[in-house]
Amino acid sequence: MFVSRKAGVSLRRRPVVRTPSMETHGRLVLHLLLLFIFAVVEVRLVCVDVPSDGEAIVGKVKKLTCIYCMKREEILATTKVEWFYKGQDKNKTRTLIYLYDGEPQEPKDVDEQWKGRVTWTGSKDMQDVSISILNVTLNDTGTYECEVTRFFEFDSFKLSANKNIRINLKVNMRASADITALYSEIMMYVLLVFLTFWLLVEMVYCYRKISKSDEQAQDTAY
Repeated sequence: MFVSRKAGVSLRRRPVVRTPSMETHGRLVLHLLLLFIFAVVEVRLVCVDVPSDGEAIVGKVKKLTCIYCMKREEILATTKVEWFYKGQDKNKTRTLIYLYDGEPQEPKDVDEQWKGRVTWTGSKDMQDVSISILNVTLNDTGTYECEVTRFFEFDSFKLSANKNIRINLKVNMRASADITALYSEIMMYVLLVFLTFWLLVEMVYCYRKISKSDEQAQDTAY
């Protein structure tokens, strides 16, 4: 059988413009959701042992950071925390200024200097056992010690672990310039911009890959 071709009429197949189907959109949303969940998991809170800053300003609130990270099997441990202070006079002994034993509390015989001025700023999981000093004065200059004791009780024996963190605090009338802190802040913003750009690139890449895969599947079907 012969097919005649009329003059001026082209039998060339026209390109078919296909739009992504509902299935493609569904797969795209699913992939982007998984990517978002992955990004959130990667930035989850992690216990980091950060040293406390050794400078305070008169009249401000000063947080004394004390971190004692726990392994997963240690979460059920009982924790006791004692905060001590020793002034600049080497002849003086250290004094207990705050205590955590079942609950945060001020020692009964605490010195008048610390009454009502120390607050608990630790976390519920007892990995952060920090305190804060209210209305800092020049007399607060000195050495602070954070003593943490964890008690573990197993079927046949008991075990305890200790950690001691010492903080040398200097109280100034005014804040001094901290170049290291400024550099760290700049690097944090740079890292944030980079991670945001990387996430956008991944989203575009996933979209193009899924769209191309769907078009190939439709071409095969035709």
